[in-house]
Formats: sequence, C-alpha cells, structure tokens
Amino acid sequence: MAQLFFRYGAMNSGKSIEILKVAHNYEEQNKKVVIMTSAVDDRNQIGCITSRIGLKRKAVPIYTETNIYEIISKCPDQVACVLIDEAQFLLKHHIVALARIVDELKIPVMTFGLKNDFRNELFEGSKYLLLYADKIEEMKTICWFCNKKAIMNLRINDGKPVYNGEQIMIGGNESYYPVCRYHYLQPPLDSL
Repeated sequence: MAQLFFRYGAMNSGKSIEILKVAHNYEEQNKKVVIMTSAVDDRNQIGCITSRIGLKRKAVPIYTETNIYEIISKCPDQVACVLIDEAQFLLKHHIVALARIVDELKIPVMTFGLKNDFRNELFEGSKYLLLYADKIEEMKTICWFCNKKAIMNLRINDGKPVYNGEQIMIGGNESYYPVCRYHYLQPPLDSL
C-alpha cells in the first residue's frame, strides 16, 4: 500500500545520504525511482542532491510553479517510488500533489527535510507534511556541543548565534549547527 512518508531531522542527520541509499536500493532491484529536490537549495547546483560525505546525484528541481503530480503521472515507465529531498522548502500545493500521487496513482512518496528553522518555527513544507503524511519518522543526530539529541538548528553569523531574520538562508556547517534545546538557548560562545 502506497504511503506518504516524512523523514525529518536537524542539520547533519543524514537525510541526503539516506535518500541516495533508498534510491540505490530500489534501482538495484531494477525499480524506477523519481528523485526530486527543491530548487531553493542551490548550495552546489539546482537539481542536485549532495551529501556532506561527498555523494551526489542529479534530481528533478521543484520550483514554485512545478506540478509534481503532472510530472509523475506522465512518466512513461512504471514508477516504484518518488523521493523528495529538502522537502521543508516545498509549498502547500506541492504537498497536496504528493498526497494525490500516493492516493490516486498508488505510488509511495518519501520526503526528507528539516522540521523547524533556526527560529524554531515550522517551514511551510514541513507543516503540511506533518498534517498530510501517513508516516512521520525522526532521523537523529547529536548536538554540536554535547552528546544529547539535536532537535534544533542554530544559525551562526560571524561566530555569534542568530535568532531573527529571513527564514531561508542556504548554508551548511559554516552557517548552521545541529543542537539540543539547552545549547540552542545557551550556545558556548567560545566554541563558535
């Protein structure tokens, strides 16, 4: 039975490498997957999923106007699974389209992304995935400063924590740390 999955985690929790692993597992069995990612993430290049350990793969970019349902429904070959990276950047209409793919086309959709931003607020895509997903799973990682579970993303600028500003600022370890609640509120400034 097809389902809509949302796998979320803080920065550095292995979301991108997991999506590449899932794609590999399907393809090793000669099953077609469609891999997509938000066009908002342009760290390396638009339409590319890149893990921090260096693995990368081309993906279909999702722009504001992209009709995901139409793309999948017009695939010439039978699609076994749709995989979406950086799902937090999707909009409500994208998430509704993913639910339609599951419900009408009977194709499982696995999404991967952040749940909350650096201000500790939900992204639009994450909000609607939490509402529409059949299965929600947390991918865990540890706090940058201790051994507790990281549940938040701390934005850093010039060695100082940032708690206000634009929601989206694309960056990696130079801009964000996965942190526990304690270190989100009280980061050790001498370690930044």
